[in-house]
Amino acid sequence: MWTALQNVVFPLDRDPDVLPLYADPETWTTIDGQNVKVSNNAHIDNVLSRTSARINGGKRVSFASYFNAFPASYWQHWTNVKNVRLELTTSGTGTILVYRSNSQGAQQRVESRRVAGSETSAFDLQLKTFGDGGWYWFELEADDEGLVLERGVWLTKAKQEVTGKASLGTTTMNKPDYCVNTLEALSQSPEVLGHIDRIFIIDQGTQKVSDEAGFDGVSEALGEQLEVINQANLGGSGGFSRSMSEVLKRDDGDFLILLDDDVKIEPESILRTIAFARHSKRPTIVGGHMFDLLNRPVLHAFAEIVDERTFIWRPQHRELFPHDFRTTNLRQTRWMHSRMDADYNGWWFCLIPKKVIQEIGLSLPAFIKWDDAEYSLRAREHGFPTVSLPGAALWHVSWLDKDDSIDWQAYFHARNRVVTGLLHSRKPKGGDLPLDSFRLDLKHLLSMQYYAVTLRHMALRDLLSGPEHMHRQLPTQLSVLRNAASSFSEMTVLRADNEMPPTNQGKPVFPMPPPHSSTPGPRGISLATFTAKMTLRHWFTRPTAANRKRPQVELAKRDATWFRTPHYDSALVSTADGSGKTWFQRDRSSFRRLLTESFVLHRQLRDNWHTLSSSYRQKLPSMVAPEEWAKTFSARQ
Repeated sequence: MWTALQNVVFPLDRDPDVLPLYADPETWTTIDGQNVKVSNNAHIDNVLSRTSARINGGKRVSFASYFNAFPASYWQHWTNVKNVRLELTTSGTGTILVYRSNSQGAQQRVESRRVAGSETSAFDLQLKTFGDGGWYWFELEADDEGLVLERGVWLTKAKQEVTGKASLGTTTMNKPDYCVNTLEALSQSPEVLGHIDRIFIIDQGTQKVSDEAGFDGVSEALGEQLEVINQANLGGSGGFSRSMSEVLKRDDGDFLILLDDDVKIEPESILRTIAFARHSKRPTIVGGHMFDLLNRPVLHAFAEIVDERTFIWRPQHRELFPHDFRTTNLRQTRWMHSRMDADYNGWWFCLIPKKVIQEIGLSLPAFIKWDDAEYSLRAREHGFPTVSLPGAALWHVSWLDKDDSIDWQAYFHARNRVVTGLLHSRKPKGGDLPLDSFRLDLKHLLSMQYYAVTLRHMALRDLLSGPEHMHRQLPTQLSVLRNAASSFSEMTVLRADNEMPPTNQGKPVFPMPPPHSSTPGPRGISLATFTAKMTLRHWFTRPTAANRKRPQVELAKRDATWFRTPHYDSALVSTADGSGKTWFQRDRSSFRRLLTESFVLHRQLRDNWHTLSSSYRQKLPSMVAPEEWAKTFSARQ
């Protein structure tokens, strides 16, 4: 029996910006080394339905697009699928052309076929030569009277390794409108609901999803498939662990799909991750990619890895992101044809097999940050890989407009990175992790970000105390961190005009960095010289009275880098989202105290790495056990 792996789909929200993710006009040229679109044969008005589109007479449209090409290399490498069938139903006259690519992005025509009238064309394709990369796709060229694609689907006869349904788990904190929108999208997708056991909404906020306008309607439509669970705020790890715990209690599902709350879903992506997981050779975590919700053709996350040397997360190729599909589509993006293997996938959209949860447990009690990376690293040690699957994605509010490295989240960034390193680093004493963490402290201090460093040190003290603190502090730590902010002037955001103090030197002008990149700053000997000079300045000199009374300069967020702000005694800096400004002020005594403290704490971390690592690794099974999490859930209900 043929089963669907991937349907050809189109957007229904009439947004021309997202059309390049579904169809490519096939008319590009190269001018001065740049890919330039010279016409637009694929138009939003030609989208006829969720599954059908029109190709105007004499035009050609390629479906070598993110959502409609078939990522053959991933299916060949990770699943039992060895052959696929592309089945296209068309009406009108024209030509179907089927193409493939290799890992270098070179395209080759596989087959072409003339069509006329209403007919269904089937193309049987092998998955044998895509070891390092490559896609399949098709293109349609219409004769004068035009051609309509009625339906398209990629199929296989391969046996499913697992056949159960999936549950969805969303953790939310005061974002009920996003949750209701997601539930509405699901309620309007019966083909998705047929593969869903339960939809869990773990509501940890004060603005309840059940009170949001529109909830009653989607609740009635979804019926018993929807379950809203209210609990105290235990962070993302607490919410997602609750979904994992609920799935373990049920017999009807084999998978759990974790979704962030502030997202817009492409329902077809859910079907694709389930199909991929059902055909995987062994239980596999299957993740989706992340597009920018506020700039929807822009891809932010593709294949995420953990750098073993410094033990920090990053894209596999930093320089490639963000990627705008309006500028360069799949056929013009050679790197996207290479298979990229991920260490982990963000829990904005991630499928986890129930068997994995049963064997390795629930999430680390991290509150937020690093819980997703730690989970995949833990799964890898048990033989379960993580695959970030092209063609499966959603839209999420990107991190470009956030200051989460210098607000209360600095604690979790610091602690959870080191805890994950203690658990999973394969380098002696964590490699360069302790040194890199110290350098990050110094950068914050030179940038007058004393609150962030104070929280980072609080994190180091807690993790040095041993793993027992993680569950114990989970329900209360957020309020501790937020209350600490009142002691730091830089944590007051100035928004009203009458709150903005004048600056002594105005706003300096710096060279504009290239698109999607930042000025690299000093390196090598220049970096060492700069660091020594600025450290001595902040250690020995006091800010002038004039620069204590008023900000010395105003800096745009992009200009307030670690290698520019150290030159000033104080600076009025825009917030990442542009809604206000923050006044950073240099304080010699705080700098001295925190820098000394940082040296001592990181020295303790490095000297005690082996003992700490053994302690955390020994404690891990009980920390992530459903029984231990059940105590945390019940204690806060």
